[in-house]
Amino acid sequence: MAQEKEGLIEVGAMDIHQVMQHLPHRYPFLLVDKVVSCVPGKSLSALKNVSINEPFFPGHFPIKPVMPGVLMLEALAQATAILTAKSMSDVPTGETLYYLVGIDNARFKQPVEPGDQLILKTDLIRNKRSIWKFDAKALVGDNVVASAEIICSVQSV
Repeated sequence: MAQEKEGLIEVGAMDIHQVMQHLPHRYPFLLVDKVVSCVPGKSLSALKNVSINEPFFPGHFPIKPVMPGVLMLEALAQATAILTAKSMSDVPTGETLYYLVGIDNARFKQPVEPGDQLILKTDLIRNKRSIWKFDAKALVGDNVVASAEIICSVQSV
């Protein structure tokens, strides 16, 4: 159910089925489990549940499993793709892809381990033509574990 928030329409939550309609990724590379809230043209908050069953943990690292930083950035990029689609009022047709074209100022603050829940927060900084720039943060609880400015491009397939 959409509701007004500061003059913008909040889309609200999206379950995994709706997430999969907006992203071409599938297991093991789908890294957004649920969208908690979305205000098109402004912000999005999503979740990634980190399980010991993730395919990367046996190799990263067997003694102390840690989620790779690059996958935290990929989860944030997937969240920005959903926000971009919602901001464009894009109805998923499979004719548009959201490509990651840049990551600036990436920082990793603490390890993410099995059992953690990543809270993915992204805010639109600007959009010019088909290029979108976002301020993105991954949190566990109230602690920022990773952050970056993410740039994506919308392209027709």
